Amino acid sequence: MIIFLRRRVKWMNQQACTNEAYVPTIVEHVANVFTHGIWIVPAFLGAFELIERASTWPKLLSALIYGCSLLLLFTVSTIFHSIHYCYHKGRFVHLKDLLHRCDRAMIYVFIAATYFPWLNHEPFQGDVLLPTMRILIWIMAAVGILYQQIFHEKYKWLETTFYVIMGIGPSVAIIGINEYNNIPELKIGGLAYLLGIVFFKSDGRIPCAHAIWHLFVAIGAGFHYQAIRYHLYPDVGAPLLAPGEQHYTLFAAGDSHPEF
Repeated sequence: MIIFLRRRVKWMNQQACTNEAYVPTIVEHVANVFTHGIWIVPAFLGAFELIERASTWPKLLSALIYGCSLLLLFTVSTIFHSIHYCYHKGRFVHLKDLLHRCDRAMIYVFIAATYFPWLNHEPFQGDVLLPTMRILIWIMAAVGILYQQIFHEKYKWLETTFYVIMGIGPSVAIIGINEYNNIPELKIGGLAYLLGIVFFKSDGRIPCAHAIWHLFVAIGAGFHYQAIRYHLYPDVGAPLLAPGEQHYTLFAAGDSHPEF
């Protein structure tokens, strides 16, 4: 049986040529869809929980931006890889290309959105560096997306370098804040992302390398979500409100609509 599977199942194709996309095998297509598709519902529930826990307008904005990007990261990736499998059979050529571009663009958006709750945290709004980085992170994302759209599937190592710079660079803005520099979830999540890059660049060298990278992304996102949830969005009863602000609840008991 094992010999039969080895003969019948193709686990990996040859490496892609320069400036061309790697073509996954059927097994890799299925693995790519599964390894991000299973996180869509948890991402939705996690985003909803952060929105419910938000107790100030800045926190609500951060929860919406981060939560939506978390959900879209897994959703766009899953849809793209599903269509990519259909394209493997000769269909949806233009849609596949569009979704591929959106999938790569979401990486930049997600990196910026993951930093945003930390950079938008009210107690540190008087800091000089944080407001600058809060804007700069989105400029970096926009530049990265523009570059990726113009040079799609070209200069791949340079594109990966952009991901790493954007992922590590903004940490300089928060590393000196005592409340943040000893949070293990942030360090573990960042390490997971960095280790995942090895597999991101190993299509055609390691079977199901892209799917393995998906798992590292999910692990990194999970640890960073827990860091945001526990350190920035504790229970509603915690003293989170700034002086003069009023607390709001997204769904007050007995109400059919949100009250602010």
